[in-house]
Amino acid sequence: MGTSKTMQVETVQGENLVYLTLYPVDYDPSLSYPLVVMLHGFGANMYDLASLSSVIGATGYIYVCPNAPIPVQLEPQMVGFAWSAPGSNDPQQLVNAENRILGMLQEVLEKHSVAPGRILMLGFSQGGSMTYQCGLGRPDLFAGLVALSCSIRDQDGMRERLPEERSQPIFIAHGSYDNIERAESSRDFLLIEGYDPDYHEYRMGHEINQEVLEDLVPWIHGVLPPLQSESSPRSGLILP
Repeated sequence: MGTSKTMQVETVQGENLVYLTLYPVDYDPSLSYPLVVMLHGFGANMYDLASLSSVIGATGYIYVCPNAPIPVQLEPQMVGFAWSAPGSNDPQQLVNAENRILGMLQEVLEKHSVAPGRILMLGFSQGGSMTYQCGLGRPDLFAGLVALSCSIRDQDGMRERLPEERSQPIFIAHGSYDNIERAESSRDFLLIEGYDPDYHEYRMGHEINQEVLEDLVPWIHGVLPPLQSESSPRSGLILP
């Protein structure tokens, strides 16, 4: 990566999923960086959340953005991707997607020498539901979870998987114009089960706005500090 002042992006055809790896400015492969995994929503793709990396921090983190495994025809010439099929309530689809994500994650940890507990998972919409699915049962692996505009899909099934230790930091953001009862139900479930989620409602729809980011970025830095402080201006991405 040399001394370039832009984040470099690599597309990886993994054994489980295709994904982007976004490397920090002045990346040093001899160092062990904390990892941020970002899961896109229904009908989007692995590029959808990639720009958040330069907002969270262009230095100090490695980012991974996987493509969901199920193609979805949105328009005649447009294909998106999904973690579970449209309208499906089959919990096995969540498990299948979870296994793919965790398989991909294992590849990334081995390649970049990331230690368990130095990973944060962030997801939007259907990707947020997958963040709950993958992360709640593994506080030893994930330092924190970020659930944006989403819900816990199968609360009864999730209850059976929760660990004894329930102090895992969780950031929840949801729009007041976006079926807010889904987020409230997930928050209440977590509170009843002994968690203390950092819950936020915003005057917005199904989106991530600037107000969300102003709350979220310092939260991430507090839960999973970057390897080094950002002393240089944030820079954009070079996407292939």
